[in-house]
Amino acid sequence: MKISVILCTYNRSASLQRALESASALRLPGSVDWETVVVDNNSSDRTREVAEAFCRRDPAHFRYLFEPKQGKSNALNAGIRQTVGDILAFMDDDVIVEPTWLQNLTASLQGDGWAGAGGRILPQRAFHPPRWLSFSARHGRDPFALFDLGPEAGTLNEAPYGTNMAFRRGMFEKYGMFRTDLGPCPGSEIRGEDSDFANRLLAVGEPLRYEPSAVVYHEIPEWRVKKRYLLRWWFDKARSEIRRNGIPREIKLRIWGIPATFFLRLPAWSFRWLLATTPSRRFYCRIQLWIVAGYIRESHFQSSIERGNKLRGEDLHPAFKVKPKP
Repeated sequence: MKISVILCTYNRSASLQRALESASALRLPGSVDWETVVVDNNSSDRTREVAEAFCRRDPAHFRYLFEPKQGKSNALNAGIRQTVGDILAFMDDDVIVEPTWLQNLTASLQGDGWAGAGGRILPQRAFHPPRWLSFSARHGRDPFALFDLGPEAGTLNEAPYGTNMAFRRGMFEKYGMFRTDLGPCPGSEIRGEDSDFANRLLAVGEPLRYEPSAVVYHEIPEWRVKKRYLLRWWFDKARSEIRRNGIPREIKLRIWGIPATFFLRLPAWSFRWLLATTPSRRFYCRIQLWIVAGYIRESHFQSSIERGNKLRGEDLHPAFKVKPKP
């Protein structure tokens, strides 16, 4: 059994150093052949120097790959093409993995019972959100890439996060690679390439496992806990949802190709924002406004694509399709 860990990185050599140090301490049975492939997505800092130092130190377990075409999905797909692992695991350059992480994450995938797995993502250190940020609901943690469904293992009914997930290679051969119109790239922070792939599998009934003993610790730098960043994150997440799922077809009334109900939500959330009495409630209402704005922005963009295709006599912009299970 061979496992390939794919770590895509861009201009974060300092955090990459820490991530690779943790990966160098991974413990797996001697019968398991494993590697960590660092995919440098055209960095201009010390990324190559850092990665190649680990390759020299432990050539059996570290490999460097350069992908000049920027965009995380391009880097992920390059990593998939250039590895031969039966199981592909994924981590980011801003996490610390526990020594047992890879073994615990992939153990269930060495048979045919599970298509993929996801583990827990916890903050690297005690994190105390500011009083204006509601952190009680789990999805309030999404901008910080934290994922914790509790201590019990079981079936996943939602997509795991990209910095702590693994799939059998056959899933990519069967259902395609990561979408290159999703994922951060120069000029765009629209994410969702990871959840899109996992949701494709869930949509056709491929079983995914939640493995709480597979733990990584995610860095939460100060710039992530800023209102401006969080509002932009939710705006881009809304755009990603429309891009992944398409404009809701059940809403027939549209203005400039945008579902009319989106425009109705703007004054509703603005009014709630004005009436909010606590800092966390006020910021929550602002987030909802930015989400609606993201829906409107991406709906207009996708409608423009559809109109252009119609003028050229082409089919409408297709929804992303998957092959059914045999």
